[in-house]
Amino acid sequence: MARLNTAAAIPRIYTHEGAPAARINAEQQLRRVVMASMLWENQFYIDGKTNAEIIAETVPRVDPETVAAIAIEAREKQKLRHVPLLLVRELARRKDCEPGLVARTIERVIQRPDELAELLAIYWKDGRTPIAAQVKKGLAKAFRKFSAYQLAKYDREGPIRLRDVLFMTHPKPKASEQAATWKALVEKSLESPDTWEVAISAAKSEEEKRTEWTRLLAENKLGALALLRNLRNLTQAGVDQPAIRRALAEMKTDRVLPFRFIAAARIMPNFEDALEPVMLRCAESAAKLAGHTLLLVDVSGSMTAVISAKSDLTRIDAACGVAMLLREACERATIVTFSDLAVIVPPRRGFALRDVIVRSQPHNCTYLGNAVKAAMGEIKDLDRVIVVTDEQSHDSVPNPIGRGYIVNVAAHRNGVGYGAWRHIDGWSEACIDYIAASEAG
Repeated sequence: MARLNTAAAIPRIYTHEGAPAARINAEQQLRRVVMASMLWENQFYIDGKTNAEIIAETVPRVDPETVAAIAIEAREKQKLRHVPLLLVRELARRKDCEPGLVARTIERVIQRPDELAELLAIYWKDGRTPIAAQVKKGLAKAFRKFSAYQLAKYDREGPIRLRDVLFMTHPKPKASEQAATWKALVEKSLESPDTWEVAISAAKSEEEKRTEWTRLLAENKLGALALLRNLRNLTQAGVDQPAIRRALAEMKTDRVLPFRFIAAARIMPNFEDALEPVMLRCAESAAKLAGHTLLLVDVSGSMTAVISAKSDLTRIDAACGVAMLLREACERATIVTFSDLAVIVPPRRGFALRDVIVRSQPHNCTYLGNAVKAAMGEIKDLDRVIVVTDEQSHDSVPNPIGRGYIVNVAAHRNGVGYGAWRHIDGWSEACIDYIAASEAG
């Protein structure tokens, strides 16, 4: 008779490409699928529906305060819009939250008026149910943050309008002026906002479009993302190049992810020289990393996939954006790409670094383990090793020399960057501050 009083074997788990993956706790799993996620968008190894399901099944296994902190970090540090809303929706299902936690988190993560309606759309994705009291309170508090201009700008057609959110949550206005604004919102009589969409749509001729684009630039009416996305439109309309370049030089970068500059430069390469210093400005306030850094960048085939079905940006774009900023932060850096081979590339700056990374070798398999062994075998005086990757290695990954960090720019379920490696999820410049803070203790 077989013995029953024996320890059950724990099955091994693997990356999509076959390397042994690390077993991680629920909080680490949640961070993996959140911090580099375009919600409900398919990725190379995982579809958007599965990604959302992993989030929903993992939230109940993580401390509520931690879930709230991850939602805030995803919105404020990683500059993601939709996945923080899903997190607070799943958090609202919990019965063990400290009073006020859900409402406070909603107020914090909602930073644009259209996110008020988007949260309700997510709340009712699987069927219309009564809105939880904490969700109502959070939406009501968030509603009070927005001006008449913002409400008019984002009061868009859809199953759920901003006036619907107002009726359902009953926020209290700060003053009579805000009460009047909300009355106009309900009556659909808010003054049309002076946005670029409204102005350009109203322009009848090419000359009127040129005039409007020029005015919008002069009056600083184009936000950072709108400016980057409209460089071609501005040029085709005949707007003076000095005016465009001046606007780029003065744009705010606090809500722009590094790879957005790569996308703009790909579409309008003649603006690379103006885009590069603005992009590198993202790293100016970041801490500096003293000593010698080995920076390994994944250029395997899976990294050439777009970050979402609706985007033309790839995981390599995201990795290059992070690598370009890390290069600025490092006192001394040796930069290596890996796929089938480990290839040392010149430690150039800005878009020149992106070019040598992308062109360094064919984009095939992911031999991260071999790359780490080869690079560390050749380079001895290392203070840290930083890997930027989607973690879907073919081979086992050894421990780093000195401090080791794996920056994960994908939202796949399993990965290799744990244990002796410090794990960082996401694709913003916040990874530099995390590394500096961890080394400062």
